[in-house]
Amino acid sequence: MHDDSIKSKYHVIKVEKTTAPEGILGKNWYLYVIQKGNLTNTIMDCKKTGTLESVTKHAKELAETLNLRNVKGGRR
Repeated sequence: MHDDSIKSKYHVIKVEKTTAPEGILGKNWYLYVIQKGNLTNTIMDCKKTGTLESVTKHAKELAETLNLRNVKGGRR
């Protein structure tokens, strides 16, 4: 996706295998990163357990929710 609309929308820039957060047990942790457009000060990184597919789906849904919130008059 390289169209102009991405410049102002949240989108997933990466999902990758990672370690569990400090003090938490478990395997299959992934780090996902969401960014608004190409603004480096709007990067959000989170960790979640699951499969690559399920965490990627979650991250994409979260980005879409953030985009919808902005359309409905949320912060801009």
